[in-house]
Amino acid sequence: MRSWDTGPISLNSPGQRLPDEHRRLLLKLASDSIAYGLRHDRALPVDLAEVPRELREQRATFVTLQIRDNLRGCIGMLEARRPLATDVAENAFAAAFEDTRFLPLTPPEFGQLDIHISVLSPLEPMTFESEADFLGQLRPGVDGIVIEEGFHRGTFLPSVWEQLPDREEFLRHLKLKAGLPTAYWSPSIRAQRYTTECFPSPSG
Repeated sequence: MRSWDTGPISLNSPGQRLPDEHRRLLLKLASDSIAYGLRHDRALPVDLAEVPRELREQRATFVTLQIRDNLRGCIGMLEARRPLATDVAENAFAAAFEDTRFLPLTPPEFGQLDIHISVLSPLEPMTFESEADFLGQLRPGVDGIVIEEGFHRGTFLPSVWEQLPDREEFLRHLKLKAGLPTAYWSPSIRAQRYTTECFPSPSG
């Protein structure tokens, strides 16, 4: 038995927090995947037989990269479709090399990176009668939000509340991200919420 095979803990249990050992492993996987990408132009292949069983569960994650507190890339998935360890490795590579807002990461930048991993809870549909009702249900600092209208879709992680603590301002910027006018509202708008467990690399 490997040292991390401590029992059938499900990370999908409410309030379940990743053990520090698993956090460190995921951060190392993210860093190793970026380093691997610099050499091989693809994400690090993850041998799931070599990771804790909890990290083989399907979970959705975002990986955010920063250099000196400035965003350098952020890629993730809203719905769980891959094992947690694989999702982190793939998203770390994509954040470094495939975020279209930035040029691909360079070797000199690699040593300056702060890596932040966000592990998402399952999406929870929201029910509301109006924009005011929707705004009143938002939990600043807690909720990640997805809004959808037709082909338009956008999300903000809970960490965005740090820059946009006002509910109305948060929603206006989220509408813009989804490709909608800031004053837009329609009874057909759909929204979902989620929470995240976030942890940075030790230097972050």
